[in-house]
Amino acid sequence: MNSFKVIIVEDVPLELKGTEGILRNDIPEAEIIGTADSEIAYWHLIKQQLPNLVLLDLGLGGSTTVGVEICRQTKELYPDVKVLIFTGEILNEKLWVDALDAGCDGIILKSGELLTRGDISSVMKGRKYVFNQPILEKIVKRFKDSVSKQIMRQEALVNYEIDEYDERFLRHLALGYTKEQITGLRGMPFGVKSLEKRQNELIRRLFPDGNGGVGINATRLVTRAIELHILDVDNIIPDDL
Repeated sequence: MNSFKVIIVEDVPLELKGTEGILRNDIPEAEIIGTADSEIAYWHLIKQQLPNLVLLDLGLGGSTTVGVEICRQTKELYPDVKVLIFTGEILNEKLWVDALDAGCDGIILKSGELLTRGDISSVMKGRKYVFNQPILEKIVKRFKDSVSKQIMRQEALVNYEIDEYDERFLRHLALGYTKEQITGLRGMPFGVKSLEKRQNELIRRLFPDGNGGVGINATRLVTRAIELHILDVDNIIPDDL
């Protein structure tokens, strides 16, 4: 790894000292050209000398949005500067997404393995989405959960013989559309009477053992479709009219 210049943005003195120690002990190629404990101090530094890498803590002065904005503006003004988030915000997943949207090159949580030579090397070589073990574990878990949901939905569509029109019908019932409104959807070739028949057929398929003698309305039908993973509760959106 070639030598490079780095600015550290951190407002907690003890954590700043620890970050400086990691760089000096494990990454001698890193030349720390300045440290900043606030947004003002950071912009003053970067205008004096442009770094190759910014190690950025998101929580500055009690605000997490300041760090995200520093990242966004840095990438807009200096697109060649690498921005690696090094943060103690280990539970704030929304903040991680905001940082990625702002263009950061990776996120290292101050947990577990912390910052390593490999992380820095990957970023400096141009790799995007550099994460350490704690955040990778969360990402992998979400990925596995997402794939599992997709598989269950695909199996449900096959097992209950759900076609495109069944899915559209159920999805729009879930959104509160009336049957009259559903018949007006683009490409929906059914009238109200046909949709009523389709609803009764769906009830038969989704409640093969009945419902304990209790009548099944549209709300209960939609709830059952969600329970069986026929509908993805995270993607119930209307079609274009």
